Parts: sequence; structure tokens; C-alpha cells
Amino acid sequence: MNCTTARSMPAAKRAGLFWLALFLMTFALVRPASAQTQVLDQALVNGLASDDSDVRVDSIDKLGLLATPEAFKILNALNTGHLDATPKGEVLIVDDDGQAHDPITNATVELPEGSDTLEINNRLRRHIETALAASRIFSPDRDTRVRAATDMSQQPDPAQRALLVRALASEKDPAVAEPLRFALATIDLHDPLPANRITAAHNLLGTSNAGLRPVLEALLAKNADGTYVEPDADVRSALADTLNALKRHLTLLEWIGNVFYGASLASVLLLAALGLAITFGLMGIINMAHGELLMIGAYATYLVQGAFRHYAPGFFNDYVLVAIPVAFVIAAAVGMVLERTIIRWLYGRPLETLLATWGISLILQQTVRTLFGAQNVEVANPSWMSGGITVLGGLVLEYNRIAIIVFAAAVMVLVWALLNKTRLGLFVRAVTQNRRMASCVGVSTGRIDMLTFGLGSGIAGLGGVALSQLGNVGPDLGQGYIVDSFMVVVLGGVGQLAGTAIAALGLGELNKFLEPAVGAVLAKISILVLIVLFIQKRPSGLFALKGRSLD
Repeated sequence: MNCTTARSMPAAKRAGLFWLALFLMTFALVRPASAQTQVLDQALVNGLASDDSDVRVDSIDKLGLLATPEAFKILNALNTGHLDATPKGEVLIVDDDGQAHDPITNATVELPEGSDTLEINNRLRRHIETALAASRIFSPDRDTRVRAATDMSQQPDPAQRALLVRALASEKDPAVAEPLRFALATIDLHDPLPANRITAAHNLLGTSNAGLRPVLEALLAKNADGTYVEPDADVRSALADTLNALKRHLTLLEWIGNVFYGASLASVLLLAALGLAITFGLMGIINMAHGELLMIGAYATYLVQGAFRHYAPGFFNDYVLVAIPVAFVIAAAVGMVLERTIIRWLYGRPLETLLATWGISLILQQTVRTLFGAQNVEVANPSWMSGGITVLGGLVLEYNRIAIIVFAAAVMVLVWALLNKTRLGLFVRAVTQNRRMASCVGVSTGRIDMLTFGLGSGIAGLGGVALSQLGNVGPDLGQGYIVDSFMVVVLGGVGQLAGTAIAALGLGELNKFLEPAVGAVLAKISILVLIVLFIQKRPSGLFALKGRSLD
């Protein structure tokens, strides 16, 4: 049609052609999308109720490749015995309450008389499992694909090899592709062709999956008649290279994990021992109730958590930030009350102080049992302290332990600044070094004693906050740390904060490296023996400080 013809055409006809062209363009654009949304049709679903086993298998496989929530729901219903066939050959999902639903629209319908649950045999069950895996691995949701790939890598199934190849061909996300590649290579280790087994072994070089180690060791083992499980020498050589690389990687992971968990334990010991370094190191008080001050800080955190859940659930993730000052104040107040009422009369009498504070610890434990019960209570981590960072493909560094390490370092710096850069710290050091002279120049030694003991108790309360983020809180929480805290203070040097930090780090790391080799109990005994031998050679510890307890 030329321009002259178009101009001579009536206006109404030209308008009609315009709307017709617009309709055709819209239909062309919309039709593909509509076709994609109609893939889950009734005929495909009804094929699950067919009398022909091949038709049922074909329907199962096609539903798996759809990778939609609706298809997954139908397959899962078939697998769990919740899919019924009506007398007309239609399929309905029946829930636990006996309510029937249309599998496509999910609308509630009446279950016709004569409907029967669809039975499945072993062949169908295998196809359903593969289809369910396919439904997950081709899901548009990334997290679903990651979980599916992880599950498939943990239990590689040779029947899913074709599915793995197809999924790898279309997968672009490394977090999904890597476990799929691992699962495929693990399956190919048992391929009939030696060349394919060698390729699979090479593909597994650099993997960090510890589950591969027993598989490789089993292939490299010998049978009862002395022959190798893997008959081909070249394949064994490739498998040995992969196994040695995996062992080196796992050893590195174990070493880094021990360093991290040792630092985490050291942080807890530091928070527990810092307060003791003040009350015992600077004041000469053997406080056997120090562990109960840790417990008080942990229960204070539990109370703050409960208050946030009840009164401010929208700010629950911030409860730890409020629990820190609350635990410090409560533990410090308890410590100052103990100092003013009991401990002030026992200065210079270490045996009486030890017995008195041991009795106080029993009283505090029973008080907590009366108020909160004898059972442990749970303190939940806020969301920003849940989970962790995965490093080197196999080691998870938990956020709560990282936070505790940072917190312990911050508390250490603040305590050092308080004792060395403030007026209170000057008075504490003056009373520690020469009590009589400090009193002569106007220092209120009794008040300084109370504040110093309160400071040490408050720091113990902060240690309780940290402990509450690592496990449950109970009346006996502090008992497991009192001996370790004394060892840290004695080893580091009585009254020396730097020595306390170094001793806590050393004991924490040494304990974590000894435990895998000799066990937890022997590790504790070995550390205690080493400390005793060290103190025999250096009675003042790592660092010496002249104080009231040494005069």
C-alpha cells in the first residue's frame, strides 16, 4: 500500500486497521508469557493417575522440570500419600484433615465418592525423588537452589547424574554450581571408564568437603585378597593426589579453627579474669563468689531480654546493647554491698576471706534457684549475632564469638584507660602500692576499696553477658570459670592487666590445641601442671607488680 492509497482510505477504515494492528502486536507479546504460565495443565497432572506406568513416570519427570511451587506441592503430595484419584481420572490433593484441594488452583473442592489414594512403587518413588530434587535445583529462588545443591552434594545419587549435568549447564551462581560439580565428580569416581574416573579425581582437587575423605580412602584401600578396590594404577595416583590435597586443606582448617575458638575461649577467660585481677590482684581478696557475679550478669541479660520481648519486641535485636550497662551496674552493686557488709572486715585474713566468699557463693546460687528455678534459661542471640562467616569453603566463624572477641578487647582497653588515665585509677594504684601513705594525703581508702571491688564485680557482670550469648544460663554458670580465672591471674602476674590478657590468650589457645589430642579432662590437668611448674620458676608470674598483697 502506497501513501496515495492510504490517504484515499476512509478515516474509519484507517482507524480500524490501526486498532487491529495494535491488537495483533499485543497478542504477539502476551501469548508467550501466557504459554509459560499454562505449563501446569490438567492433562499433565491427571497423568499421575494413569493406569500406564510409563505415563505416570513421564508426568512425574515433567513436573520436576517445571520447578514451580505448585509442581513441587503435587509431587510431595504423591510421595507422602496425600494425592487421590477420582473415578473420572482426575487428581486431588487431600490434606491431613481430609479436605480436598484442586492441585492447580488450590481451591477447596468436594472429594467424590470412590476416590482412592494413588499408590507408588519403587520405580515411581525413585523418579519422584529425582523430580523433587529437580524441582528444587531449577527453582527460581536462589536459596532453594543452594539448599538443594548442598543436599545433593552430601548424598550424591548416580540416578541423578543426568540431572546434575543439565543443572550445571544452566547454573551461573558459584554457590550453587560448586556443590553440583562436587556431586557430579563424586558420582564419576565410580564410572566404568578409567579416563572418566581420572577426570573426576582431578575435578575434585581443591575441594574442601570433608565428606569426600572417606570416599577416597575407601577407593584407595585394599580388598581382603590384597588387591586394590580401585584396580587402575593411574586412577589411584590421581585419587592419592586429591586425598593428600584434601588432608592438607582440612589440617589448615582445623588449625585456623583452633586458633579462632582458642581466641573465643581466651576472650571469655579474659572477661572472667579481669574483674578477679582487680579484686584479687590489686586488693588481695580471694573472692570465691566471683563466678556467681558472672552468673548475675548472665541473669541480668536474661531479664533485659524478657523485658524487650514483652515491652519492645520491635527493638529486640538491640537488647544486648542495653544488657551490657544493666549487667555491669547490677553486678557492681552486688559487689559493693558485699564489700561494705562482709569483706571490709576480712582484709589481711585470706583464709577467712576464702571461706566467707565461698559461703556467699552458695547463698547467691540458692537465691537464683529460688527466683528463676533450678533449670537453665535460654538467652537468644539477636539476629546480627546469629550465623557466621564461611572461610576457606569449610570453616564457619560464628558472629557471636567474633562479637565476644571484639567486646573483650574493648573492655580490656577501657579498664586499662580507667586505671591509668583517670583520678579513680590513680587512687586505686596509690592505695594498692602504699595504703598508709595514700590515707595520709587524704585518699578515702575505704571508699576506694568499695569502688574497686565494685569495678571488679561489674567487669565480671560483663563477662556474664558474653557467656549468655554462647549457651544457656543456669545457677552453676560461674563455677566452671572460677578456677580458670584464678589460673589466668596467677600466671599473668598478680595485679597486671597486660599479664592477665596474655595469660588468658595463652591458656585459651593451649586448651583448644590440647583438647583434640588428649581430651578435655587431660587438657585441663596438663595446663594446671604446666602452670604449677611455671610458678615454681617464676613465682611472680609473667609480670610482677608491687601491691598490698605482696607487701
